[in-house]
This record gives sequence, structure tokens and C-alpha cells, in this order.
Amino acid sequence: MAMQWEQLAKRQPVVAKMLQSGLEKGRISHAYLFEGQRGTGKKAASLLLAKSLFCLSPSGIAPCLECRNCRRIESGNHPDVRVISPDGGSIKKEQIEWLQQEFTKTAVESDKKMYIVEHADQMTTSAANSLLKFLEEPHPGTVAVLLTEQYHRLLETVISRCQVLSFRPLPPAELADQLVKERVPLTLALLAAHLTNSYDEALALSQDRWFAEARTLVLQLYEMLGKPELQLLFFIHDRLLSHFPEKHQLNLGLDLLLYIYRDLLHIQAGRKDSALYRDELDRLQRWALSCPQRRVLDGMEAILQAKARLNMTNMSTALLMEQLALQLKR
Repeated sequence: MAMQWEQLAKRQPVVAKMLQSGLEKGRISHAYLFEGQRGTGKKAASLLLAKSLFCLSPSGIAPCLECRNCRRIESGNHPDVRVISPDGGSIKKEQIEWLQQEFTKTAVESDKKMYIVEHADQMTTSAANSLLKFLEEPHPGTVAVLLTEQYHRLLETVISRCQVLSFRPLPPAELADQLVKERVPLTLALLAAHLTNSYDEALALSQDRWFAEARTLVLQLYEMLGKPELQLLFFIHDRLLSHFPEKHQLNLGLDLLLYIYRDLLHIQAGRKDSALYRDELDRLQRWALSCPQRRVLDGMEAILQAKARLNMTNMSTALLMEQLALQLKR
């Protein structure tokens, strides 16, 4: 679902206020730099700005989202709104030169043009220098929006030509509240909100049956740590690894396990309201009583080390989980 100004104002109030004020006063900058972590809404905000500039039936500054221009911007097919993305890991000089050639032509349907550069920090040095010339001598009616998660990797000269707007990650508690409003169970919303800053990613994750089953399996894994070694290893091979076949899935599973230990630590410190597995408080309190704090901290350290080793080339996930489980058991 396409973003509207009300949604942006809730997620990024400072950014929304700056852009709305510029639109209302007719003082849109010729170049913006949207910087912030992945999932904070930079691309959606750039498309919203484009729709507000090109919409055929706006309500004030709010685009209708239904007209030909709004639909084409959303699908990436508007001739006067161009999106540049890395080609093979970087943005090349040729891509910027092509953009410049396109923008020297008369706008196809209006007196405005806009271009969006995704992952602007991935520009080659020659591409960044070409873009710099473009930013220094903007064509009338042209708006540039650069998107980046790596603000510090951009040339200072490029940054200085842009109005910088910082997108802040949504606090997990606020993100969880938004998910609950979408009828996501609180138990899944709390975990999903801690696993990603992105509302869309958190919503998709919390609505995925795989995620709910992953949560159940990880709780079972902690329970199995109290069983004989053979039972524990059988559980890992028979149940756990088949549910987490890919490394990115197992990484998420390790995060879920880490959050169990985090909850134990909070309960031991008398902060049970901070628990993420809130529907499991009885079990968590029982586990917290039988597990000394030093052991909880050692367990967290072991999980973090396993996450680091998971990314190593040729690392066997089966061996990794066997070693971790036996380490946690001891």
C-alpha cells in the first residue's frame, strides 16, 4: 500500500514536517539527501514527494494515489521521474551521464523532472563527480533525491549540495504498537519489532506462519537443554535444522534464542514487564530461578559468537548448532 503524508508524519515526523512545509510554500529544494537505516521509509518518502509534485488531482499537497501520474510513479513508469539503482554492486558514471542526457531534454508531460538515486553511497568516484556537476548546475524544475544507509561514505561536496533529512529508526515499542493495531498478536509483534526497524518487514514477518513456528521451536530448544545430550541433538537434527535450512533463517532463530536469555536477565533484575516472550512468563520465571545470572550472560555470549561464526564461509550449520547447544547445556 502506497504511503500517504499522515503515515510519514507518524513514522518520521521531522522529515514529514520539512517536506510538507516546502510543498505548501512552493520552496522544494533542488536536491535532498535522505539518510538512515534500511527500513526507515526513505524510498517510500521519495515516491510520496514525487506523487505530490506530479499528481493530477491532489488534495492540498496530498496526492490522490489514483491518477495516471500517481500510478505510474508507483510502478516506476513515469517518463519524468527516474530511479537510478546500483548496477552490479555500484552506480556507474555511465548511469549518471545517461540521466544527465535524459534531463537535458524537455520534460515529457510537465515543466518538472525528478530523479531518485538509490544507495547513493555506492556511486563510483567518477559517478559521484558527474553527479556533483549535475547538482551544482541544476536544471530549472528539477528535483534530486539521494537515498543512503551509509551517509559517511558520500563525498562531502555532494552532501553540501543537498538538504539532508535524517530518517530515524522507529523505537521497537512504537513499532510493536503499530503492528498490534494491524491485529498482530502482541507476542509476535514484540519479537518482530526487535528483529527489524522496518514496519513493512515486521508486518510481513509477524504474519508469516513460519515465524510463529520458529518462535515455538526456539522455546522448545531452550526446554531441551535440560534433557539428555542424545535427545537434545536429535531435536536439533530432526526439528530445528529442517525449519531453519538457510543461514539467514538460522540467524533469525539465534536472535529469537538470544531474546529468551535477554528475558531471563530482565526477570532476574525484577523487570518482567520488559520481557518479549510475555505469554511465557510462568516458564521464563521458572527458568530464571534455576539459571544463575552468570550462566545467562555466558549463554548470551555463546549465541553472539555463534551468530558471528554463522557468516563464515563453509561453516556447517549442523555442527554450529550442535556445538552451541552443548555449550549452552553445560
